[in-house]
Amino acid sequence: MLHQDSALPLWLKLLFTGWILFWAPSFALMLGTQNYFWLCNVASFLILAGLWLESRVLLSMQWLSVAVVGIFWTLDVGTAWVSGVHPIGGTEYMFDPEHPWLARVLSFYHLVLPLVAGFAMVRLGYDRRALWWQAGLTWLLLPLTYLFTEPERNINWVHGPFGSEQTLLDPLTYLAMLTVAWPFVLYLPVHGAMCWLQGRRLLR
Repeated sequence: MLHQDSALPLWLKLLFTGWILFWAPSFALMLGTQNYFWLCNVASFLILAGLWLESRVLLSMQWLSVAVVGIFWTLDVGTAWVSGVHPIGGTEYMFDPEHPWLARVLSFYHLVLPLVAGFAMVRLGYDRRALWWQAGLTWLLLPLTYLFTEPERNINWVHGPFGSEQTLLDPLTYLAMLTVAWPFVLYLPVHGAMCWLQGRRLLR
């Protein structure tokens, strides 16, 4: 068994650091700094910190953040690529010629983040405190997104689900419901699966 201090390989840390050094300024130039409010983009920075610190709780938090989102993003893009139909929605920008082509290419990081965080789970194990920490981060970040980003960008879907504006509910009522529901819909199933795997001793 590898010692905890060297559980994650140096090549992974360096490779992911190189990715962040290219991706972060590229997105800022093409899409603006508001784009960093996306939970998946926040996850990129926290995964970087988690890799270097070999922090189980940071990496476990971001595993919760990117696992289901990565699956949904891949399913939506893949289906649209084959059939032209978006079964979930929210990835239409990947087929929008007005959207910068490099930003579309770099958006395939949605496939990479779950692989990196999942690898870390295998090597370090899952920290069960991650559910509460990631829920708290989400409950903080979604209201901040609402306050400090442009409504037409609908970052983190704070103005409507699946990238579309909603008009059925009062905006603050919808935001409150979204903020409460997000951890239950996206994080809790992954947390339950990880706890089950640990109970079966399939993870550390």
